[in-house]
Amino acid sequence: MEDIIILGTGCAGLTAAVYTARANLSPLVLEGGQPGGQLTTTSEVENFPGWPEGIDGFELMDKMRKQAERFGARTAFAEVESAELGAGVKRLTTGDGTVHEARALIIATGARPRTLGIPGEKEMWGGKGVSTCATCDGAFYRDMEVVVVGGGDSAAEESLFLTRFCSKVTLVHRRDELRASKIMADRVLANKKIEVLWDSVPEEVLADDGGMTRAVRVRNVKSGETGEVACKGFFIAIGHIPNTVPFAGQLPLDENGYLVPEGKSAVRTKIPGVYVAGDCADHVYRQAVTAAGMGCQAAIEAERWLAESD
Repeated sequence: MEDIIILGTGCAGLTAAVYTARANLSPLVLEGGQPGGQLTTTSEVENFPGWPEGIDGFELMDKMRKQAERFGARTAFAEVESAELGAGVKRLTTGDGTVHEARALIIATGARPRTLGIPGEKEMWGGKGVSTCATCDGAFYRDMEVVVVGGGDSAAEESLFLTRFCSKVTLVHRRDELRASKIMADRVLANKKIEVLWDSVPEEVLADDGGMTRAVRVRNVKSGETGEVACKGFFIAIGHIPNTVPFAGQLPLDENGYLVPEGKSAVRTKIPGVYVAGDCADHVYRQAVTAAGMGCQAAIEAERWLAESD
């Protein structure tokens, strides 16, 4: 039996691994379907502290992994399909039928962005113009035109944030009014840099000769007419899907499937010895640095709980 198992190798999971490994707990870190998390698809990270010139997302995660392994963390590729989270032993069953047992567990399984599945989206993902995070990538499009798709608060927030850098933001929404809260919708409609394309859906991301985004083909759902919207960046803001299915029924989830921490704590759950960290429990900030902070908190909480249990 392990003292502690950490699920996920994004910023939250690997930070937790660094802290628990330095506490001589020899954590076992189970990677999911995307080792390194969402940052591995980002060509340049400029807002993580300590990298004044920026750093490639894959490189950053590789360095975090090596740092954790240096102190004794062990990693294994496995996806958890089911879990038994009692107050005592925590049992995790992976896709190949292997059962892992631990006294303590940190769930840092992250979330994946909802995507459209349209042509060009995948081809220009990560550094070629398609993104799901304006906070992460907006500064790359200074004085350029961009397109945002969505109609909720996330899309409104992304659009408003992008106006700080971009010369124009076109918000594409499939309905004739925004789903965002009234205050957010009013801010969008009042911003002179934002143009809203109502009753419209994106159908294809178009590339220039160099393979970078040049435009988005859009269709009006009422008239059926199509046209191109020139842009250098295409931001998808239709929500995220937390990777929390194995824990449904055992840990509280909100209406969107995010893990809900217990009480005022950011990382504790109702089950002793089980903690959460990162995007699987955070639908507000969703940043590498906040995920790392939660990973640190979860690790310290788990270390203290194990010491008290002993």
